[in-house]
Amino acid sequence: MTPLGVAKRPRQMSGGEFTSPPRKTQAGGLGGAPLAPPSFRGVPVQDDHRREDEWFRENEKQLLEAARAARARRERERADEEASSERKRLREMHYMKCPKCGHDLKEQDLEGVKIDRCTHCEGVFFDAGELDQIFAKKAEERRGFFRRLAGI
Repeated sequence: MTPLGVAKRPRQMSGGEFTSPPRKTQAGGLGGAPLAPPSFRGVPVQDDHRREDEWFRENEKQLLEAARAARARRERERADEEASSERKRLREMHYMKCPKCGHDLKEQDLEGVKIDRCTHCEGVFFDAGELDQIFAKKAEERRGFFRRLAGI
């Protein structure tokens, strides 16, 4: 303060910052005793808002993680749905088709064993367990089965 009661202007540093900020007084002027910290209903309020900034940072982090998890779940569900529809389409397209030539297979019952025979190349195909049924038969029955299968 000057002798006339007028506050001096604080000096500026080379970067344009003040060396010391002016202090506000109870009367609102510069200099003198500092004001009491701001409060709300008797509870002091922080001026720097560090807690508030930290809360927003944590809250946004949680929201982003939840959004990422929801997006990953939706993408996984969409991929599963596409894969199942693709499997269904392929199954319908290839069901009872000859693996050799691609023509239709016709199911025949030969001595209690169901075989799949191609209508074009006459290839014979067995499902899982059908060949085991044939080998479980007696030797004479097996020979007769293969003769009938070959059409002899």
